[in-house]
Amino acid sequence: MSRGTDLATVVSGPRTVDPNQVEAGTPRVLKRADAQALAKKEVNQLRARKAQRVCAHRIRERNLPMRLTSAESTFDGSKITFYFFAEKRVDFRDLVRDLNKTLHTRIEMKHIGNRDETKLIGGVGPCGRELCCSSWLREFSSVSVRMAKEQGLSLKPSKLAGMCGRLKCCLRYEYDTYRELGKVLPNIGTTAESVKGTGTVIRQNKLKQSVILRIEDDDIEIEVLLDDLVQKKQDA
Repeated sequence: MSRGTDLATVVSGPRTVDPNQVEAGTPRVLKRADAQALAKKEVNQLRARKAQRVCAHRIRERNLPMRLTSAESTFDGSKITFYFFAEKRVDFRDLVRDLNKTLHTRIEMKHIGNRDETKLIGGVGPCGRELCCSSWLREFSSVSVRMAKEQGLSLKPSKLAGMCGRLKCCLRYEYDTYRELGKVLPNIGTTAESVKGTGTVIRQNKLKQSVILRIEDDDIEIEVLLDDLVQKKQDA
């Protein structure tokens, strides 16, 4: 792998896999980490934290428009990677030369986006749990406002945005389920006939499998379960 030899944490037990299904470039386990390897990892972490402080100081000296997020040392100590966020392209060539001379190692500057920055920093979301991106989510999938609409959520930006300032990744988790549940309910704005009366659909409750009808003649709103509709919507 491009990072070279590194330490990793076992997250699942061993299992048999068809050799033909193993992707090219899949990392190979060399051995169980011993005390020496763990001690080396600790030294690298201390080295990376010291390098991060040095880099942050150099950035402030040069007044560069970038925000340093973290620093990481390779296991063999041959390179230190600095992760930073910036709104625009930054010329950091002079900074890299300075860090190279000061830290006596190879330097790599890696520009990351809002979501990657939050993933590295971590935190607790409004749900009270550790952020998905920093705890278990490995890849970012596209998220849209349509997913929030489909689930009947508030469309206020403050409600939809995660700590990264982008749409919350969790908007995607139940999106497909809501779509399936909505397929059998009459659309908002259509006329539906039920055992309780005929009216216009003004809201849907997809989890409850019901709709709210406005009965124009009586000027009232009633909730009707899917089973109480005279003619159900056919699956698309």
